[in-house]
Amino acid sequence: MNTNLPQQEQQVTVLSEDRLYRLNWLSRILDTAFPIPGTSLRFGLDGIVGLIPGIGDPVGALLSSYVIFESARVGAPKRLLLRMIGNVALESLIGVIPLLGDLFDFGWKANVRNLALLRANQHALLPHDRPLWQIGFMVVMVLLLVLAIFTTVSFFVLRFLYQLIAG
Repeated sequence: MNTNLPQQEQQVTVLSEDRLYRLNWLSRILDTAFPIPGTSLRFGLDGIVGLIPGIGDPVGALLSSYVIFESARVGAPKRLLLRMIGNVALESLIGVIPLLGDLFDFGWKANVRNLALLRANQHALLPHDRPLWQIGFMVVMVLLLVLAIFTTVSFFVLRFLYQLIAG
């Protein structure tokens, strides 16, 4: 390593135990915090928040984006980040469908999946070469895209339900 660089630039971002602990804590709170008595099933705040009509799934996607953001900070390759974004987007988009979406949200557990992907790909983490603002911009843009798709799908689902009820 070049010792002429400032200490901050010499440091290669790695998946530290502290960061892994925080991401594990967050994914457990969002996806598996609460057991369903008498079963081996668990759910988290993401499933509960997803029950709130209109805002639940976008809020869940926003909370889930932190795992993606941290993965980008530690140098996850773009292919892995896109897969993680796909997990969150799928959970959010199917979450729009009343009842079926809520059941899917309880079972899919995008945050647990994303953390497992990050752990499985620790060997592929690259040195941090993207500025922090670019990572934040990328995550915000993807979330806006998911929100736009979410809004469009919500409109069509609500229109379909209205037509079904109104005859």
